[in-house]
Amino acid sequence: MEQKKRKNIFVDGAISPAFVAESLASHQSKTGIGGHSLFLGQVRADVINGQQVTAIEYTSYQELALERMAEIREAIFEKYALECLHVYHSLGIVPVGGICLFVFVSAAHRRPAIEACAELVERIKEALPIWGKECFEEGDYRWKVNLA
Repeated sequence: MEQKKRKNIFVDGAISPAFVAESLASHQSKTGIGGHSLFLGQVRADVINGQQVTAIEYTSYQELALERMAEIREAIFEKYALECLHVYHSLGIVPVGGICLFVFVSAAHRRPAIEACAELVERIKEALPIWGKECFEEGDYRWKVNLA
């Protein structure tokens, strides 16, 4: 049995607002779509133990992440009536204010797009082997703890 080619979700560095805009614009010709739902994850300038986060450096076990993403993608398409589903996640250093996760879901109607997008974000955070190292002003770092 031939294995489908897995879509690479990884982007080097921050995801640019122009890329987000271009992605949305590229769907205008798809006239069966009536609703889009987008999630943009952005790096916060948290203060932890008196030190301010300046960036997050993302790493991943990419082969496993892509395998799991393909499984999640298939399950989401089976559960919801969707037209399109796109996921992009940063690798490397993303400065505070930079976009590190872009999830874009399209459907004929708003409800499936919204529900699928919300579930997709949760499943990405739970299942993909992607780690973030918070970088601080003084050059220190710590592995990020994901909260809801």
